[in-house]
Amino acid sequence: MKNGFRLRSIGMTLMFAAFVAGLAVGGAWFYSSQAWQSYLTRSYVTGISVHEALRMGTPMPNGVTATALEPDQAVLADAGAFSRLPGLPTPSYVTNVSILTDVSHPVSGPILTLGIVSDKLPYSVSELVSEKGASAAEKFGNVTRLLATYCSAPMIFANLGDGTWWRIDGASIWGCEAVPTDLRLPAALLALALLAALATWLIDVSAHFDRFSRALRGRRRLGGPESYTTRGPAELREIVAAVNAYLESERAQLSKRAMVLSGVSHDLGTPATRLRLRSALIEDKDLRHKLESDIDSMTGMIESVLTYTRAELSSEAPRKVSLTSLVEALVDDYCDMGKPVALRAAPQQLVEGGRVLFTGQSGHGALPEQQRILVTARIISLQRAVSNLIDNALKYGRRAVVELTANADHALIVVEDEGSGMSAQAINDVIAPFKRGDNTSTIDGFGLGLTIVATVAEQHGGRLYFETGAHGLRACLEIQRN
Repeated sequence: MKNGFRLRSIGMTLMFAAFVAGLAVGGAWFYSSQAWQSYLTRSYVTGISVHEALRMGTPMPNGVTATALEPDQAVLADAGAFSRLPGLPTPSYVTNVSILTDVSHPVSGPILTLGIVSDKLPYSVSELVSEKGASAAEKFGNVTRLLATYCSAPMIFANLGDGTWWRIDGASIWGCEAVPTDLRLPAALLALALLAALATWLIDVSAHFDRFSRALRGRRRLGGPESYTTRGPAELREIVAAVNAYLESERAQLSKRAMVLSGVSHDLGTPATRLRLRSALIEDKDLRHKLESDIDSMTGMIESVLTYTRAELSSEAPRKVSLTSLVEALVDDYCDMGKPVALRAAPQQLVEGGRVLFTGQSGHGALPEQQRILVTARIISLQRAVSNLIDNALKYGRRAVVELTANADHALIVVEDEGSGMSAQAINDVIAPFKRGDNTSTIDGFGLGLTIVATVAEQHGGRLYFETGAHGLRACLEIQRN
């Protein structure tokens, strides 16, 4: 499918083409059905005429010849050895048929004995000639119609009970050369081909939309190009152009926000330094300490907002990393600084094996303890998120215990404290920017730590949620692995 075509135009064209193709297929099917029915009817009527000609001694109908067999050939026919008669194909398949000519006197009436010799197959005519209520001529017509049903070159040998055997050749009526052109199979194949072409086109159009939706859906987690390009209908390309314009506008707004905050942070550096120098001249220690705390809060708040904005920009490219090593390194760094942070070993995983040959019981085995959990992630952002959770646990819960588990699709980092005095429901309410709990009046912070963690979790296709653990509050950071 070329670019530039609209789905509406293509749909109308396909509808018209399908209508024309349907008429063509239906016409070919109807024509072939009528021709085939006429062919079978002609064979049936001709069979009735042949029977009457044999019974009355009148000339055969057009297209049929009847030749009396020589005495020596008649002897072979009486013995049923039709395949030994001259002028027959090799191999020859013989079908023997007997038809009562007088149904009202089945015992005394003459019997029409037939020997049908074909070059391809024997015929199943027993059900046709034993139909109740049918005359002998109708039964013979059913036989000739059956001969016309199959493509072969049958030869009929008939004896009406008077001892004379007739060779009846009606190949021009019920033989293979008389079969009309049957367009039903080509029509069915044409319909299937058109259906396959339509299905292929629909799948192709759907694939263009699916690929773009998957790329757009995974952009926040795996990053993406500055702009998207795609092949497909004009409507899809217009959607892509609109998305590109929207992404460009969003990037410009976020970049402008980060630039403003960076400028403010830089510009505040000079007056903040002057304030620090001047506060150092204040002899009152309490007043000096309050001024320095206000200055630190002011500059720290700007830096926190700038950090949050940089997290929203998600400019860091994701790459493959060992989450196990990352978490272990973070915990070791806190331990080196004398912080009460510990890494809880994951429970050993057992797997069920096959049945033992002698006992018939399933065996069990344990996976290696040192399992490396690999993820595709933004390393710096993920480190910042885990560090924020550990810092919160240390601030509000005195110590932190980190646990790492994973399955085939997700990895889960759990940080549990020893009692922060907040429930899981209450902590979910302080994830919004600048929201803090009731017990944080004496603890430094600006209320952006959990917001940054939630943003990083969304960038990695996961979420941040909280649970009530055995000792305290459990912060659960879930991310996708691939």
